[in-house]
Amino acid sequence: MAEDVAGDHLAIIRIEGMHCHKCSQTITKALTQHAGVHEVEVDYPSHQASVLFDKKQVTVQKLIDSINDAGYRAVGFTQRQTDRASHP
Repeated sequence: MAEDVAGDHLAIIRIEGMHCHKCSQTITKALTQHAGVHEVEVDYPSHQASVLFDKKQVTVQKLIDSINDAGYRAVGFTQRQTDRASHP
């Protein structure tokens, strides 16, 4: 990947309505459709999605809307900027 992800943000979104592994695949697909989303991990047992994204290209609200549009309910999130500048 040629993109510079040093300034990316990480959002951990809590999700209600996931019942199985297929649910996590559906949410992953909904989130990865956005430009600026670099990495998505959806964990069914913890009912959370971790999304590494470029804040200049997509907002947390758009990510939440995608989850809700897919038939699930985003019920909260935490966010922070990643610090990958010191890593090669």
